[in-house]
Amino acid sequence: MTIKVGDKIPSAMLKQLAASGLQDQSTDSVFAGKKVVMFSVPGAFTPTCSAKHLPGYVNKMNEFKAKGVEVACLAVNDPFVMKAWQDAHKAEGITMLADGNCTFTKALGLEMDGAGYGLGTRSQRFALYAENGVVKALAVEKPGAFEVSSAEAMLGSGWPSWPRTQINSTW
Repeated sequence: MTIKVGDKIPSAMLKQLAASGLQDQSTDSVFAGKKVVMFSVPGAFTPTCSAKHLPGYVNKMNEFKAKGVEVACLAVNDPFVMKAWQDAHKAEGITMLADGNCTFTKALGLEMDGAGYGLGTRSQRFALYAENGVVKALAVEKPGAFEVSSAEAMLGSGWPSWPRTQINSTW
């Protein structure tokens, strides 16, 4: 079952490579008491993810910060790849989270079968907005699309009058 607006973010452990080394990050600590936009990509360094998705959030970080919103990026990759991707795109300020075993992504109900592309189980492309761990907005892309989960879409005309849910469509 896919997470929906009004649901609490499930508890899970993710990995992050920080300056101090490899760290466990609980989703509870990522979301508790905060406003967070989390966007998820099928894979770091993949074409759309690297050319559009991550750069959009990098370019719009100041707008999210002005709204008191933290930004996190999730992928079913390892934390070393996520850190290299962050460094390659100068994505300072974005919390890069690795869900290497797809545990959290599966708990959200947002996994996809990428075996046809040699990727195994990955995350669908999506973005969600949560306040204090409760989903207020959710945007899940159609397979192969990049329309509703961009930084621009998350900052779009509906902000901050969420909740809204958009699955496999445009706003």
